Amino acid sequence: MKKVMVLSALSIGILATSCVSKKKYVQLQNEYDNTRSTLTKTQVEKEELQAKYNSIQDRVEAYNTKINSLKDESDAKFETVGDVAVISENQKKQMRKTLQNVDPQKLANAKTLQDSINLAVGYSLTKSMRENFDGNDEDIDVNIDETVVMISVSDKLLFNSGSYRVSNKANSLLERLAAVINSEPAIEVMIEGHTDDRTVKQGSYIKDNWDLSTERATAIIRKLADDYNVAPEKMIAAGRSSYKPLVANDSNENRAANRRTRILILPNLDKFFALMSKEG
Repeated sequence: MKKVMVLSALSIGILATSCVSKKKYVQLQNEYDNTRSTLTKTQVEKEELQAKYNSIQDRVEAYNTKINSLKDESDAKFETVGDVAVISENQKKQMRKTLQNVDPQKLANAKTLQDSINLAVGYSLTKSMRENFDGNDEDIDVNIDETVVMISVSDKLLFNSGSYRVSNKANSLLERLAAVINSEPAIEVMIEGHTDDRTVKQGSYIKDNWDLSTERATAIIRKLADDYNVAPEKMIAAGRSSYKPLVANDSNENRAANRRTRILILPNLDKFFALMSKEG
């Protein structure tokens, strides 16, 4: 009887051990299958990524080939002009054509490519601004200072004496100015009013030269915005009164030179080269 009991106990122990091992085996098998499945998925993803990488690499090489081929063409060669712009060979050819019309004395003083660009841009813009207006050459002056275009306009082309109301004879000039400003979406423009040192006749609206210079700058801005669709947020109005004269206020002629409106804008060389093309 004791033997039977011992054998029964032993059988139960072996059976129990056998059950635990099978359960462990199944668990390990599942883990193995999951790991293998993950490995296979990872391998597929790796192959997909490699394919995408190869595709991108092929596109980069294609673009590089295209860029290199463009560099080999004479009309697609580019040259850096200081910190201002990049100019193509075609633009340089057009610039040389424009410079044939520039004052030889001014041209002789151009020492760098940027100097030549400033002369060409200044000439083209001045010619464009002076078309269809009744005035003398000195009534509009255009200067380029690195990245700033400065256009100075005599007040007799824009206003009546002592008034800040824009004259109708200014329409053609302001239309051309608006076209330049609208050519560059990111541009900002400052309109500065300047007077001579004579005391203005006080009225219900104008108190002094500060007031007159500011009102004139604001009037130009309103005209550009209302009639020529220049975005108001791109423009700044400033009144300088008589405190930034070009010349001494010691004669009628000099006082007339000091009564002016100055427009400061950032150049877009592509647009200015387009002006040269029209001229050519």
